[in-house]
Amino acid sequence: MSENMTRRGFVKGAGYTGVAAAMLTGVAADAAEQEPAHGKNRKRQLAAEKVRIGTLVRADVKGGPANYIRQILPHGFESFEICFGGLQRLDEAGLAKMAAEIREVLGDSGSVISSVGIYGNPLVHDVTIEGWKQLIDAARLFGCTIVAGFAGRVVDKPVPDSMKRFAAVFGPLAKRAADQGLRLAFENCEMGGTWHRGDWNIAHNPTAWELMFNAVPGDNIGLEWEPSHQLCNLIEPLPQLHKYAKRVFHVHGKDATIKWDVVRQHGIGGSDAFGFHRTPGFGDTNWADIISELRWAGFRGSIDIEGWHDPVYQGELEMTGQVAALKYLKRCRGNSFVPNPT
Repeated sequence: MSENMTRRGFVKGAGYTGVAAAMLTGVAADAAEQEPAHGKNRKRQLAAEKVRIGTLVRADVKGGPANYIRQILPHGFESFEICFGGLQRLDEAGLAKMAAEIREVLGDSGSVISSVGIYGNPLVHDVTIEGWKQLIDAARLFGCTIVAGFAGRVVDKPVPDSMKRFAAVFGPLAKRAADQGLRLAFENCEMGGTWHRGDWNIAHNPTAWELMFNAVPGDNIGLEWEPSHQLCNLIEPLPQLHKYAKRVFHVHGKDATIKWDVVRQHGIGGSDAFGFHRTPGFGDTNWADIISELRWAGFRGSIDIEGWHDPVYQGELEMTGQVAALKYLKRCRGNSFVPNPT
């Protein structure tokens, strides 16, 4: 770990939080945990939370998303993003039925659907454009105001070559969303691409973001941000978040670990993997700093854990890791909201 990265709060316990490091380890962390509220008290408490902690749920999960949420809701998840594949054809009646089933499961728990997301290439596939339209029209049925996904890409061309097509696709989609009081958030995953070529998503680099925001101006165009993709491109997440926090509409809870010994010996293009995506709490990022930056910027929304990537907490340990991340992220935000004395 470089001296500069440690000094600037690149890792847990480093940087400007100080006390946060003590809160997140050992006895202090155990003492900080609170018993979850139940029933009406939980609903009232969650209504006051400006930063909710939840998880992603695949729309095509076995048994359906409502059944999946029913099983994991007791763990204390406060929000859920419902994620759709970019090439699947969505059905209006099916979306309405799914939304109704999920609302029934959530009941008076106080937990919410934070967003719906579609992850394909809308600059290439018409079915993905249609999916964006359908999710924009269905978002209110799910009780959310954010539709998220990949910005798409003109395949194997430099990022600027996608801007004309991006404007043609997302200009009308942004207006369609704005007319319904919705925001569009683009995930910052490079999907194996670079500035010069790729086949999925241009929204992985700050220079690309500026081009996108200029191509489709509007307050309802922003980011679905996470530090893991930045770390794996050797970008320091905190300075980037400080600059773009007001454009962050939704956060994916995913971290990364960088093996600096591999970088120093083999670089980033060798046979040895130098970075791994991790579940929050097991990676390099100090999420207390991340949440502080979000709060300073006036963020109100969800950090939804993106699982299924951690090389350790996977398979039978998947939900073990996600629940550990849930507890960790709640501590990083200061646990549950506590009203001031009147």
